[in-house]
Amino acid sequence: MAMSGGVDSSVAAALLVEQGHDVVGVTMKTFCYSETPDHSKTCCGLDGISDAKRVTAALGIPHYVFDVEEAFDRDVIDDFVTQYAEGRTPNPCVRCNGYTKFRDLLSRGRSLGCDLIASGHYVQIEHTHSQSRILRGQDKQKDQSYFLWALPDEMLKSLLFPIGSLTKEQVREHAHTQGLVNANKPESQEICFVPTGNYRDLLRERLGKVHPALQPGYLVRRSGEIVGEHNGYAGFTIGQRKGLGGGSSEPMFVLSINPDTKEVIVGTRAELFDDIVIISGLNWLGGPIEDGATALVQLRYRAPAVPALVSREEDQVILKLQEAQPAVTPGQSAVLFDQENRCLIGGGTIASAHSSD
Repeated sequence: MAMSGGVDSSVAAALLVEQGHDVVGVTMKTFCYSETPDHSKTCCGLDGISDAKRVTAALGIPHYVFDVEEAFDRDVIDDFVTQYAEGRTPNPCVRCNGYTKFRDLLSRGRSLGCDLIASGHYVQIEHTHSQSRILRGQDKQKDQSYFLWALPDEMLKSLLFPIGSLTKEQVREHAHTQGLVNANKPESQEICFVPTGNYRDLLRERLGKVHPALQPGYLVRRSGEIVGEHNGYAGFTIGQRKGLGGGSSEPMFVLSINPDTKEVIVGTRAELFDDIVIISGLNWLGGPIEDGATALVQLRYRAPAVPALVSREEDQVILKLQEAQPAVTPGQSAVLFDQENRCLIGGGTIASAHSSD
């Protein structure tokens, strides 16, 4: 059982114990926080390890800490920095789940004699004799299926998500009933390896202050008109309004980023909408979708899923959105669901987007 020290994974562990499973709690140490301010407060920091140990002790199950810092640094942090340096906006939670957390848990769990691995994600999983499918969580406000599209399909049969059929309120109620020490623990909001809350601090540390991504450049309209300056394109993401200055007759938003010229292209809200989305780095759960099929696509966490016509082209997929969406962001995930908006069928990383008009 993956245990961050939060209430969700703690209740998931408690439910597994109640169901009669032989449970081993594991906390993954992903990053060295000893030299950072507030290092103990992150979801995977010292407080998290301590809370996980206290919960496992109360449940009467063993607890281990796995040091995955090297793999996490390679698979998640390096990718995070590279994406920003190349003018994209990464999604580290997808990288962590798809490349580090679950793969490592399965490998190390088997070495401990475990048959299944579990987490406190708000998703459901349906196992049949022929396949296993990830379904959206019962709590629509907490559903986390968006973050799990990169899991290897063959791994699904080994997964459990004990709280996927519960709401957050029910999870906290169960924690109180069990007398868990973290029943009222607030949720962690920050990126776990950016304890300062400002990802630019990490970029300056990893890239160096002289990197082009952190150097001044121009704010430019699509026409080529220069309308301002910026202090580094890595500080911007598609759809951003803050930090673009004033002087325009209507609000300006970031439309795209050109790392080659260090330009941040800005425009009006009307210019922010795209209906053609190209995705790469594809992963299918249950087999690839048919060319010409229609699916629902979620383009960012908490965004509504919208209908799209799916065209497969070699190692990419082209999505023709039924209705143009704002701020489609390269580096983020495009996640595909069935037409009932219930079953996760795959996803990929947004490579580019444009308007068909």
